[in-house]
Parts: sequence; C-alpha cells; structure tokens
Amino acid sequence: MSDSVKIGHIMPVKLMQQSKAAAKPNPSSEFRDMLNAKVLNFSHHAEVRMKQRGIQLQPESLTKILNAVEEAESKGAVDSLIVMKDIAMIVNVPSRTVVTAMDGNQLHSNVFTQIDSAVILN
Repeated sequence: MSDSVKIGHIMPVKLMQQSKAAAKPNPSSEFRDMLNAKVLNFSHHAEVRMKQRGIQLQPESLTKILNAVEEAESKGAVDSLIVMKDIAMIVNVPSRTVVTAMDGNQLHSNVFTQIDSAVILN
C-alpha cells in the first residue's frame, strides 16, 4: 500500500494489515473486523490545515500515529501532542481524533497549550 491517504479518510489498522495478507477473510468476518478496528479520525479543522500545509500521510505513518495514540491512552492521556519527523499533531486521545496538524515551519517558536502529554516518534 504505497498510496497516500486522502484528507477525510479514516484508516482502520486491522484492515490495512489484512490487505497485506495473502488470504482473504469471508465477508462477515471482514465486516466484524471493520466494526472492531481502531481508527484515526480527522476533524474538519485538521483536514483544512493538512490541505493548506501540504501534509500527506502514508498508511505506515498513520499506523505509527495510531500506535502512539494507543500508547498515550495507556498512560491516561486525553489531549496529546504527537511529533513525527517534521509533522506535529494534536490528538484527542479518547475519540482518536486529530484536532490540528502542523508541518516543520509551524513547529518553530510555537507554544502548545491544552495538552497533557507528548509522544515523539522517530
């Protein structure tokens, strides 16, 4: 899966992993997996900011971000700053929703408020 994810898409991690597998599950199992899959949502504001700033995420990046959200959730985080390479996102952890996104230019001399945690990814 080398296609970039379009703004407004949500990406179920389990389905991404299944698409890489050779065997195809039956339709009822696939639907059940989709309902149980953990997804990363994007608010309208985040979608607009990502489009304005030319931020495009690959499926692998989304998986890393979702894993970071799950890690933050395990520590009791509610609103987390997630930094990956030259992209930063504020994520509401309980709803798994990206609230806003910044590229490298906006990261410098910026103050992040109303967050209770930060996750830095390599």
